[in-house]
Amino acid sequence: MDWNGKPYHTLDWELKRRFGTKVYKLALDGGMTCPNRDGTLGSGGCIFCSQGGSGEFAAPRFALCSPDALQASVHAQIGQAVSRISRKMGQNPGAYIAYFQSYTNTYAPVDYLEALFTAAIRHPEVKVLSIATRPDCLPEDVLDLCARLNRIKPVWLELGLQTIHPGTAAFIRRGYGLSCFCDALARLRARGLEAVVHVILGLPGETRQQMLETVAWLAAQDIQGIKLQLLHVLKGTDLAALYAREPFPVMDMEAYIDLVLDCIALLPPEITVHRITGDGPKNLLIAPLWSADKRLVLNTFTRRFRERGITQGCSR
Repeated sequence: MDWNGKPYHTLDWELKRRFGTKVYKLALDGGMTCPNRDGTLGSGGCIFCSQGGSGEFAAPRFALCSPDALQASVHAQIGQAVSRISRKMGQNPGAYIAYFQSYTNTYAPVDYLEALFTAAIRHPEVKVLSIATRPDCLPEDVLDLCARLNRIKPVWLELGLQTIHPGTAAFIRRGYGLSCFCDALARLRARGLEAVVHVILGLPGETRQQMLETVAWLAAQDIQGIKLQLLHVLKGTDLAALYAREPFPVMDMEAYIDLVLDCIALLPPEITVHRITGDGPKNLLIAPLWSADKRLVLNTFTRRFRERGITQGCSR
């Protein structure tokens, strides 16, 4: 298949197919924390997670308020997020994904989540509600809420799996087992909700083969999207402290690109590839520093796809 000249099923292609226009992602902050930070499971978070809960690019958080005031607050945050990306949009009309990114975005009472997510989904220019969360934070009432909202506009649940390997999961302090992920995936898919799964490539101690095993396993699951993320060592994380104390190898650009090409080849064509790299905040990034030059990385990806003749699903 040809996805508008790309060798893989890009998110941009998928959004234009569904909505007939360019759709931009707005990173938002729902005002929540995480069971891996508040003492329920742990207090330090996952070993790689920054103090911003991976939400450094989100619009500024507004103070928690009553449900009646929440719509105005959410719409104001959307307005700020739009202004931050306005240079990318040019004269294009507004069409957005409301992406609740920071921390765990279903880790709150369901009445608060209902007010928060309803406010976002009712914004006239929001086309999709995307919620980053953990598989162990998806009780039945929250999934029922998401299913109701999914009848208004599409709702995506983004699950931070990172790896299928239990040793690595324990090392990064993920806090749940693979069976928990499988259970959450089955329950959300039974409600017709779309699943986007996050994978980190380059976790300390994992071999290239283990990383490919994670992607191959996901390729056989009922998921609709995947994010492939290069491991970033960020200031203020426990991973950064470990890197300073006992430096571990990080991936160079050529090795990472070759790995991602092999990952793409494993994925069936129907899975949308939301990301093939990632942006570490430059003021926090310790390693690998080459990842900060996003234009170079993406241009090199384009060239290497062409040189190797790789397309999504070509190994099947």
